[in-house]
Amino acid sequence: MRLGLALGYWGRCPDPADLELAREAERLGYDSVWTAEAWGSDAFTPLTWIAAHTSRIRLGTAVVQMAARSPTATAMHALTLDHLSGGRMMLGLGLSGPQVVEGWYGRPFPASPLTATREYVDVVRQVLAREGPVELAGRFHSHPYAGPDGTGTGKPLKPITHPLRADLPVLLGAEGPKNIAQTTRIADGWLPLYWSPLRTNVYEASLTGLPEGFTVAPMARARVCDDVAEGLLPVKAMLGFYIGGMGHAARNFHADLMARMGFEEEARRVQELFLAGRREEAVLAVPDTFADEISLVGPRERIAERLELWRKGPVTDLLVTAPDRRTLRVLAELNA
Repeated sequence: MRLGLALGYWGRCPDPADLELAREAERLGYDSVWTAEAWGSDAFTPLTWIAAHTSRIRLGTAVVQMAARSPTATAMHALTLDHLSGGRMMLGLGLSGPQVVEGWYGRPFPASPLTATREYVDVVRQVLAREGPVELAGRFHSHPYAGPDGTGTGKPLKPITHPLRADLPVLLGAEGPKNIAQTTRIADGWLPLYWSPLRTNVYEASLTGLPEGFTVAPMARARVCDDVAEGLLPVKAMLGFYIGGMGHAARNFHADLMARMGFEEEARRVQELFLAGRREEAVLAVPDTFADEISLVGPRERIAERLELWRKGPVTDLLVTAPDRRTLRVLAELNA
């Protein structure tokens, strides 16, 4: 099982520690470093900055949002950074949810998310392969554009720049069972949002017959500390925000996932409190059991025991969100 460093997206401003953490991860032998985006900082720019200050560590987006860019624009970003980094780029994509797609990007959330995702990946693959002009008569993505408000003069094009690698890895962040199953067929890897090594049965049906070399790379908050309850607070804060704030009361993919993992009543309670403006209560309502299962928190010996559970399943890459160099070092030593 390889280790990766997940830096996420910026909050109010850039975290000055991110670059040094990335360089330390490279020094410790971590395989990859990952950036993300929500509705503030983008994922590609910080990753390019990290690429310029590292030499070996692979560079991934976990994730860039499909609604933010057309698939050809995303492919342009990926092939450009792949060239600049000497072939270290990995493209992680996510569809996001209707609240973000419509509220932030001002675009309709696709009526068929599976079809929209499949078409998006198809176009990205065509750009990277550069075997001919990009052409797709899709429901959500058409190349050339064929909508009623177009001019009808669009011309099929292929990228001027030759991609460094036609097989640049494409990974998908997927939560629903059908979306995960499709991911195993059209992508090179899957980026689970929540992964409990004690509840792998939740995903078992979707992961049947994984292709050889398929990447399963969940994210987990990690922290070496003496007080487990205190170490879990950032995990609970993250869960409270995602389950309560990143979705509508009637349609929240993150809350639905927590429910499928056996915490339905707790997920709805967290959502109810958060949407009522009682955010601190929502965070405290996140069960410690769930927060603990999807993270690696506590003394070194405890983390060592729990790390063995992660190794037993289909996980190929563990992407850790670690706030300090000590935690990065301990995980590297335990995973050696």
